[in-house]
Amino acid sequence: MPLTPLTLLERAAIVYGECPSIVYKAITYTWADTHRRCLQIASSLTSLGIVRGNVVSVVAPNVPAAYELHFAAPMSGAVLNNINIRLDPRTISILLRHSESKLVFVYYRLSSLVLQAITLLPADHPRPILVLITDNEYDYDHITPSEFLKALAPPELALADNNTKPSDEFVTTYEEMVESGDPGFRWIRPECEWDPIVLNYTSGTTSSPKGVVHCHRGSYITTMDALTDWSVPKQPVYLWTLPMFHSNGWSFTWGMAAVGGTNVCLKKFDGATIHAAIRAHNVTHMCAAPVVLSMLTTLTSDPGPLSWPVHILTGGSPPPAPILIRAEALGFIVGHGYGLTETGGVMVSCAWKRQWNDLPSLERARLRARQGVRTIALTDINIINPNTGQPVNRDGKSVGEIVLRGASIMLGYLKDPEGTSKCMGEDGWFRTGDLGVMHSDGYLEIKDRSKDIIISGGENISSVEVENVLYTYPAVSEVAVVAKNDEYWGETPCAFISLRKGLKEKPTERDIFEYCRAKMPHYMVPKRVVFKEDLPKTSTGKIQKYLLRDMANSLGMDKNRRVTTSFPSRL
Repeated sequence: MPLTPLTLLERAAIVYGECPSIVYKAITYTWADTHRRCLQIASSLTSLGIVRGNVVSVVAPNVPAAYELHFAAPMSGAVLNNINIRLDPRTISILLRHSESKLVFVYYRLSSLVLQAITLLPADHPRPILVLITDNEYDYDHITPSEFLKALAPPELALADNNTKPSDEFVTTYEEMVESGDPGFRWIRPECEWDPIVLNYTSGTTSSPKGVVHCHRGSYITTMDALTDWSVPKQPVYLWTLPMFHSNGWSFTWGMAAVGGTNVCLKKFDGATIHAAIRAHNVTHMCAAPVVLSMLTTLTSDPGPLSWPVHILTGGSPPPAPILIRAEALGFIVGHGYGLTETGGVMVSCAWKRQWNDLPSLERARLRARQGVRTIALTDINIINPNTGQPVNRDGKSVGEIVLRGASIMLGYLKDPEGTSKCMGEDGWFRTGDLGVMHSDGYLEIKDRSKDIIISGGENISSVEVENVLYTYPAVSEVAVVAKNDEYWGETPCAFISLRKGLKEKPTERDIFEYCRAKMPHYMVPKRVVFKEDLPKTSTGKIQKYLLRDMANSLGMDKNRRVTTSFPSRL
């Protein structure tokens, strides 16, 4: 019998059948409800002509349907494809064409976005079936998509180019599929555990996202590994601040079924909303990018410390020490992990040692900011010299490329054998493209993406190291450092900074320069500082540095700024 995370739902229905599975606004489902609803959706998918191996896409925020489809779509034999909801119509069209998606579930507020993407498909490309996801807090008794959109959707959902209403393209609603599906449906099990279960496109921080294919076996292993490594207990209350379309919520979509957890869904949130949800639902666990940590710790009004510990697993970029200290003071227990779309979830985590609890807060934060050691499901990890392939010295200084090996690594990139072979060589190592160092205690620390290293006058500057210093400046909320073209040095650091809200006195560019000069070698000091209200991010909270690089270089060369900013030398 092939390993698959889909069996976790069957078990949850038996063990936790009467316990809450999903909470969303006024709706609460039990695990028996969720099991039944997923079987009904899977049944309806087959009735619509979906067969084994077809790709079924989802364009939706963290609503109950997005959670259920992690089980329901593969239970029909389909390959689930979650699409980033912040992508533009052109990119979504490219993904739908590349994946050959047969059916797309669309949250009603995003229907115009998807319909515009559909119009950009080639004329000879088959149109996918469209199914409308409505908000489950309302009662849609046999309502049609047309009636629903007419009643609730805003008028701007009419398309300007052809005046076609979104409702004209949708064949049914998600809830109608639940009602018409067979609750006794015998779901379609994978023929082999290496069969694909999901197709996830990389986060879109570059111009050409790749289609990452994961199998049932790898997803099952990643799920079990995530629960074990984070020490998730039975029946946690899990708050969905991490988008489910980001690596399937780091596999916690399936993982919550394994432990009978309560999934508290949030469609949209800010810091105050998260704090309110934590207290309203007695949340115990959540995953989040560092930007959400910043959101939680920089509120204009003090929410006060938590009455119970809330575990947060963060990843995506190294969390700055000041933010970790503030989060800890509020009562959050922050775990730090590292993974990629290609690994299906967190594969490296900062395994905490009991004796570290006695260290000063700044030292604890420094240790927690390291990515750590491989999780138990990963076979091996190393940092190698990319030119020689040999491991670097474990001195915390020698920089190399992080490489991984294990059963949870992707099968490969869809329709891209060249890209697959480039990062997964014959030696069995997956090359991440991330640069890091290995400390003497065996814990690794990311220094930068290889493309984000700034080469200035022959010196390699880690943007992460510069960012970590800038995060210690009291007025800074978010910061990103990128390379800016310089006619003399080749490249110099350029810092984009978002300031904390409600400041009585805002720092100047000169203030930032002087602060950095006192805390780092002068060649690492940013030569330009740009203050912005918000930094551009992907939907998963990753700062889009490629956009910032374009902004930095649009400012022009800095040939005269060495005099005005007091940087006459590399000393």
